[in-house]
Amino acid sequence: MENIVTFSQLLEVTRRENKRISRVFQELEAYMLEKTEEEIRNLIRRNLNVMMSSIEDGLKNYGLSPSGMSGEDAQKVLKRYKNGSKLPMSNLVGKILTYAIAVSEENQRMGRVVACPTAGSCGIVPAVFKGYTEEYGFSEDQQIDALITAGVIGKIVAQQMNLAGAVGGCQAECGVASAMAAGAAVDLMKGSNEQIIHAAALALKNIMGLVCDPVAGLVEVPCIKRNGFLAVHAVTASEMALAGVQSFIPPDEVVQAVKQAGVLMSPMFKESSEAGLAVTETAREVAKNLPNL
Repeated sequence: MENIVTFSQLLEVTRRENKRISRVFQELEAYMLEKTEEEIRNLIRRNLNVMMSSIEDGLKNYGLSPSGMSGEDAQKVLKRYKNGSKLPMSNLVGKILTYAIAVSEENQRMGRVVACPTAGSCGIVPAVFKGYTEEYGFSEDQQIDALITAGVIGKIVAQQMNLAGAVGGCQAECGVASAMAAGAAVDLMKGSNEQIIHAAALALKNIMGLVCDPVAGLVEVPCIKRNGFLAVHAVTASEMALAGVQSFIPPDEVVQAVKQAGVLMSPMFKESSEAGLAVTETAREVAKNLPNL
């Protein structure tokens, strides 16, 4: 059984075998890991359950972090959502925005999360899954299939570029997470394999160049709110793909362009806290006072 390293190769296999992306990779992972397909699904089920728990924990546990920069934003958004705020696309956006921030705040509290693909981007995929499932009533099996699809997208990108913010900027963390979530959303909504891949490409290319500039070196500002923004970004990409919009630049070329942007990005914008928001007057003051907290 052949390994799959590019999106074009993936689509070629799905067409040849007339299978969904999730089915192709479920079989491939079972073969490569020497496990049964049911064992693979159980592993995905465990991750899915942890994702859902991290949302619930993030909504229950709140309070400012030691730095004072984060910890209560999920509650603010939840309050607005519960008070009947009218949002485009019904309640879906409000739910996803709330859940993404909740998971990210739970990560800041050292709670249990799924790195998807990294801890700094852990809120994006779970938020999309929970929001869509609550709105449309998807079964656990449907969610597992879509989570496999999200994993496929992350794996293929990871085989072509490094996903660490310290290497490729935040485009490599939250950007890839948004691509994974976009493809998964299309899968949940029964879009085609081609639409899944184009959703991922649309999400990724439209966040290209995003820097990693954490204030005081902490995964709080702008990381937590960025998870909320890019979870909604994933919804936008999925809706465009479901409407038939395609990335003019082929998905594999998009990945190469993002990789190039990461290579050319100044090291000061790669998690070093030496540029961007991290060196603003307010950020410097926070960093200076951190030892006293």
